[in-house]
Amino acid sequence: MVDLVADGGVVVLSGAGISTESGIPDYRGASGALRKHTPMTYDDFAGSAEARQRYWARSHLGWRTMSDAHPNDGHRAVAALRASGHVAGVITQNVDGLHQRAGTAPEVVDLHGSLDRVICLTCGDLSARTELERRLTEANPSFTAVADRVNPDGDVDLADSAVRAFQPVACTACGTGVLKPDVVFFGENVPKPRVERCRALVDEARALLVLGSSLTVMSGLRFVRRAAEAGKPVVIVNQGPTRGDRYAAARIEAPLGVALGELVARVGEG
Repeated sequence: MVDLVADGGVVVLSGAGISTESGIPDYRGASGALRKHTPMTYDDFAGSAEARQRYWARSHLGWRTMSDAHPNDGHRAVAALRASGHVAGVITQNVDGLHQRAGTAPEVVDLHGSLDRVICLTCGDLSARTELERRLTEANPSFTAVADRVNPDGDVDLADSAVRAFQPVACTACGTGVLKPDVVFFGENVPKPRVERCRALVDEARALLVLGSSLTVMSGLRFVRRAAEAGKPVVIVNQGPTRGDRYAAARIEAPLGVALGELVARVGEG
């Protein structure tokens, strides 16, 4: 992995495993969220006012934890490798914004969107999550629930009684529109321009480095396949097997914070 990154031209594809050391659980690890939590689907959200009420009550609570999360050593290592020019681009399946908070620049492609943005399903207006949170807090002054655990999508477990008392708010741009976090729900397609941007990054890369993803869903796996089919080396660093292992030139089982910190140090020595 050191030689591969030292030669530059590497694109990183990161998943939920890179954020576990920031206190955000992954979906499919040993203590993954899918063992206890069923994520919201697009059809449920779009088709049911009750589902939207449940989502926003739980996500409003979860946002407090997500917005307070801090980048860990893994995020900072990726930012350092991007700054040094060894990493040519970053694609993340995460919606937590931690790569950006770690200073990764320029662009990080948020494959599945980001929780810090909100979109109106009626008029398409995009707004900041912080503004929505202010409005939700004003609309629910008696909402005092506390989250024990937040999931990778910002959702939490919450008693039905608290959900029923929660009041969602409408879009301020059009007045009545349904608001949704600007993230790709289960059953929803990644926007085509975003997919094309990721394909271009992979096509321009010399190698692909996968960090903390089981590659269970096709949205990420397709880029691993694309790189491998083009004869580009794929290295996977993950705790546990992945769906992309057969495409990998190398697979490393290690905690990402430690592994990436050592990688930065060794690349810097070269």
